[in-house]
Amino acid sequence: MRKLENNELPRKSVADFKTADKTPVILILDDVRSLHNIGSVFRTADAFLIEKIYLCGITATPPNKEIHKTALGATDTVAWEYVANVLDVIQKLQAQAVEVYAVEQVEGAVFLQDFAVKEQQKYALVFGNEVFGVNQTAVSLCDGCIEIPQLGTKHSLNISVSTGIVIWDLFVKLRYAGL
Repeated sequence: MRKLENNELPRKSVADFKTADKTPVILILDDVRSLHNIGSVFRTADAFLIEKIYLCGITATPPNKEIHKTALGATDTVAWEYVANVLDVIQKLQAQAVEVYAVEQVEGAVFLQDFAVKEQQKYALVFGNEVFGVNQTAVSLCDGCIEIPQLGTKHSLNISVSTGIVIWDLFVKLRYAGL
């Protein structure tokens, strides 16, 4: 087995990415403080052809040197928009028949492995602040909540790790589950 060189990887150009068939998932980052977390989310969104990212509240926006450090150019490929109030984004997407789920530990949350996707449905995922998570008002407005099962002592994952786990799970279910 031989490790592939960068030039051997089937990379899309920025133009090809923009016109590619996207995974029907939208990410909403609300009050995310860490610029590196924001950049990492962009990079993961690029890897799985995520449709769009909404940046809300105190979440910083590109262009930003620290975001770029981890995004590695994904801010040029993944569509994004800043909207100050996360509730406005949730309501706008719901009005467009997008199902919006907070990724949070709440009563009645569906564990990620049990979350069933629907054919032809677009989803939006709300990720919150590194310390406080998704705020209760946003949680209450969402169509539901998804929880990543955790068995250790912390029951807390970094937002960029959480985003990667949930995107991968939905990507597999949406792209490879025969839907």
